[in-house]
Amino acid sequence: MIESSSLKIEESALTGESVPVEKQEGVIDKTNLAVGDQGNMVFSGTVITYGRGQFVVTATGMDTEIGKIAHMMMETKEEKTPLQEKLHEIGKVLGLLVLGVCVVIFGLGMFQGRDLFDMFFTAVSLAVAAIPEGLPAVVTIVLALGVVRLSKENAVIRKLPAVETLGSSSVICTDKTGTLTQNKMTVVSLYTLDGYKEISQKDMDISTAEKDLITGLVLCNDASVEGDKEIGDPTETALVRLGLDVDLSKESLEGQMPRVSELPFESDRKMMTTIHQVDGGLMAYTKGATDEMLQRCSLIVVGGQVVTLTETHKATILEQNEAMGGKALRVLGLAKRQWSSVPEDLTSATLESQLVFMGLVGMIDPPRDQAKASMTTCKEAGIRPVMITGDHKITATAIASELGILREGDQVMTGSELNQLTQEELNDRVEYVSVYARVSPEHKVKIVKAWQSKNQVVAMTGDGVNDAPALQMAEIGTAMGKVGTDVSRNAADMVLMDDNFATIVSAVREGRGIFQNIRRTIRYLLSCNIGEIILLFFAMVLNMPVPLIPIHILWVNLVTDSFPALALGVEPMDDDIMSRPPRPKGESVFADGLMKKLVLEGAMVGSISLAVFIYAQQFGLVTAQTMTFLTIAFSQLTHSINVRSDQSVLFGKGLLTNKLSLGAIALSASLQAIVVSVPALQGIFKVTSLTGNQWTVVLLASLIPLVVVEGLKFIGSMSKMDN
Repeated sequence: MIESSSLKIEESALTGESVPVEKQEGVIDKTNLAVGDQGNMVFSGTVITYGRGQFVVTATGMDTEIGKIAHMMMETKEEKTPLQEKLHEIGKVLGLLVLGVCVVIFGLGMFQGRDLFDMFFTAVSLAVAAIPEGLPAVVTIVLALGVVRLSKENAVIRKLPAVETLGSSSVICTDKTGTLTQNKMTVVSLYTLDGYKEISQKDMDISTAEKDLITGLVLCNDASVEGDKEIGDPTETALVRLGLDVDLSKESLEGQMPRVSELPFESDRKMMTTIHQVDGGLMAYTKGATDEMLQRCSLIVVGGQVVTLTETHKATILEQNEAMGGKALRVLGLAKRQWSSVPEDLTSATLESQLVFMGLVGMIDPPRDQAKASMTTCKEAGIRPVMITGDHKITATAIASELGILREGDQVMTGSELNQLTQEELNDRVEYVSVYARVSPEHKVKIVKAWQSKNQVVAMTGDGVNDAPALQMAEIGTAMGKVGTDVSRNAADMVLMDDNFATIVSAVREGRGIFQNIRRTIRYLLSCNIGEIILLFFAMVLNMPVPLIPIHILWVNLVTDSFPALALGVEPMDDDIMSRPPRPKGESVFADGLMKKLVLEGAMVGSISLAVFIYAQQFGLVTAQTMTFLTIAFSQLTHSINVRSDQSVLFGKGLLTNKLSLGAIALSASLQAIVVSVPALQGIFKVTSLTGNQWTVVLLASLIPLVVVEGLKFIGSMSKMDN
């Protein structure tokens, strides 16, 4: 800046700070200043809200602050989500398994002297049995259903795998303004020499001194409020809203006391004055910084009387001003002076002198109502909330303390302090810092990298252009839908339509439930496939005919299994899901004994089907294959009930908690019965009709997985109760 006249610029797109910044010419004798503290610089992409000025261009293109952000975004590589990595892991495991099984079976067949073509045919059948063809479709549909549910909670998912990644989040780096707070300056306290008052509700009782104070604050004001529409500086709109809350509307007051002249706000004197017509003359109200105003006051209102302003009064006022500032409040003072006519010399020296001090007003952008409860939920879920804001340190600290983000022993770090640290030094300290204030775009990227170095899954919120690189780098970038820029939304994985931190917590809960259901689906489909492999493998080892032909396997994998698998995707999540710690980033999808469960359950399904095949060979090969085809399909359907919960479904959770599951089982069972009953389909599937006794054998065998697994769960739950 080389010239400035009351210049104010709104820089939230770059800094995240919603209050316009005052600019002035001259050199600032400090180094390592954050963008928000560079009061003698103006930046591309910001908006002038007041005043005028001239400046010299010092950088263009990619050298500007917004250009540096663009450069960071080009350098940021998108990482695979945890779900994508886990599905890739499953693909590798299945690929090796299929290869190994095919080689073993082919070699065994050749050793037994079987026909080369038959052995190739059988090996392909095993490969088909090993691969859960329906898994990609089921996972995609489960994720899509999660997207629909989240959209109803004001969270729009832009990238499908991000739904599950939310459930892995262990750190949430959140902006303050508008996300944790209401993004609306609000008056929270008044002070006159008669006393201090907290503002907590509308239509409250106010004293005469407080009414006079509010009247002056509303009149000495250039903002307006009409319903939800606010025009003007956020600080001034807060004062107009205060007037409306106590039935002192600006429109009504200006009708009674019309403005006749004014002295606009200027940054060098930090105050403004308006003159109003009143009965018996004129009344001038002056509003501004407390310390500057006290120098211009000679009188004060105490107990409804105007008395001389003493040094004791000044000390008391300054002490109160400091106390309110310590609570991160933005504090303004108000004074008045009566005139018989508008002075000819309409200057600050004349108009803003010998004033009568009336009181102080304190305001802040207050926390959202749901924010504190959401923070408690985060801590119960083992998620670390971290505040990253462009606001001042004292304000950030106050809000973070009130919400419970700043715990005992935690540190608060500013952007200038971050500049002094290398990435490695921040990596060592990041776990001890809960609040970052006055940060710049590169700082946010640095913080995300530091948490990722600790093997954490990071969710990052933001709304400005400055947030885009960090949103792109974090595992879950979350942009604001109301006040967010197009750049931030395009870089994000999720957009919050209500700009509310509580929505992120709801999304994390949904993500955990989705992953839980995906694990259920994987357990169900893979255990069924293992059952098919065991059936075919041991039939070969025992030198028996093939119990299932490829069309049987494909039908079971693609049709019979798919409907129950989809129903598992909408299984209601456990009540205690947000009381568990987040999953470690590198944890296998087969963790917590899942591999053991699906192998044992698959072995049970395969063994039962093999036993039925051995028994049924007395009726001929086609009948034996038909009974085996039905047994493995129906036993997998009953097994889907087992997979719904680690606790007993029949004796605890209840069959009716997921009615879709029962519907899916009924549909799949009906389709299976139709295939073996309709003559036209019998020829296609190489099956035959069964007798009543044969159907009884099939149905009783198919119930064994349900009886065994549910029985073991029940016994386990009873033993826990005894302990």
